Amino acid sequence: MMTTSTPGSTLYIGLMSGTSMDGVDGVLADFGGGTIRTLDAAFVPFPSALRAELMALQAHGDNEIEREALAANGLARCYAACVQELLPAAPGPIAAVAVHGQTVRHRPELGFTRQTNNPALLAELTGIDVIADFRSRDIAAGGQGAPLVPAFHAAAFGQPGTARVVVNIGGIGNISVLHAEGRVTGFDTGPGNVLLDGWIARHQGKEYDADGAWGASGRVDDGLLAVLLEEAYFHQPAPKSTGRDLFHMEWLDARLSGFAGLAPADVQATLVALTARSIAQAILQESAAVDAVYVCGGGAYNGALLRALAAALGGNVSVESTTALGVAPNRVEALAFAWLGYRFMEREPGNMTAVTGATGPRVLGALYPA
Repeated sequence: MMTTSTPGSTLYIGLMSGTSMDGVDGVLADFGGGTIRTLDAAFVPFPSALRAELMALQAHGDNEIEREALAANGLARCYAACVQELLPAAPGPIAAVAVHGQTVRHRPELGFTRQTNNPALLAELTGIDVIADFRSRDIAAGGQGAPLVPAFHAAAFGQPGTARVVVNIGGIGNISVLHAEGRVTGFDTGPGNVLLDGWIARHQGKEYDADGAWGASGRVDDGLLAVLLEEAYFHQPAPKSTGRDLFHMEWLDARLSGFAGLAPADVQATLVALTARSIAQAILQESAAVDAVYVCGGGAYNGALLRALAAALGGNVSVESTTALGVAPNRVEALAFAWLGYRFMEREPGNMTAVTGATGPRVLGALYPA
C-alpha cells in the first residue's frame, strides 16, 4: 500500500472515464503558486469485459445493483493502475486523487445522477486520499450537475478581452463560452462521439472512426439530418445536460426507420454533420462574435468532424485543438477533475451557477481519507 497523501501539497492526480467508455485518462498536476501545470499523463484501457458491462449498465437490466457494485470494484482497480503509472513522475507527495467515476445514469430532472465508483476501495489500494462524487451536490442545489468543466476552462484558458469557446467532444458534446468581458456560459450540446462510435461498431466492428475517415467517405443526407435535428433537446434553453439516457442507438434507429436505403457510410457522414451542426448552433446561440474555438476530448482527433464544425460555423472562425493552448485534448477533462479536487481541498466552489443552474456556488465532492 502506498501512503503519499500530505496536507499542504499542491500535487493532485485527476482521473476521468467519460461517456466514450474506452478507459481511464489520468494526469498528475501541480497547482502551486496559482499555476495549472500538467506534469505527466497516463491512459489505462478498460478490459473488454468491464467495458461491455459498463455499456450494458447504461440501460435497465436484471440484477443491476450487484452488477453495478462489481463493475465499480473493477473500475477502482483500473483507477489504481492509472495512479500507479503516474506516481513515479511525482516530485513530492500527492495531496489527493480526484476521480469522476463512470456515469451510468444522468437524470437531473428527477434529482439524481449516478457515477459508478468505489472511492473507498481506491483509497485502500493507493493509500492516498480520494475525492469523488463531484456532481451530486450541484444537483442537490437545484443544478444539472453538468457540465462542471466550464469553471476549469475559464481558469485555464480564459483570456480577458478575447471571446473563446472550449468544446469538449467525448461521447457527449459540451461547450464552455468564455466571453470577452469575463462571463462564462455553457451546457451539453448533444451527441459527440456516442452515435458515431455506436454506428461504426455495428457495421465495422471498430470502437471508433479513426480521423473520421469512414464518415468522410460518405455523403450527408439532408433529410435525415433534418429529422435528427428535430430532437427537442436541441431546442431546450440552458441550463441543460444530457447523456446516454437520451442519445443511444435505439434513439438513432427510431429516426432511421424512413431511411432504410441509405448506405451505412452516408449515415456516418450525417452523424458527423449532426454533431458539428448541434455544436455550432449552440456556439452561435451563446455568442455572435467568437475569436477562436478550441476542441478537446476524443473528437479533437477526428479531422472530418473538426472540418465539419469549422464549416458549420461559417468558415471564418479558427477551429483547432487545445494543444494550441498548451494542453493535449485527451488530458483536459482529467486535468479539470484534478483542479476540482484541488478546489475541494481548498474549500472553494467548483460549480458555476450560470452553467448548471444551481441556486448558488457549492464545494463539490466527498472525501475518502487514506
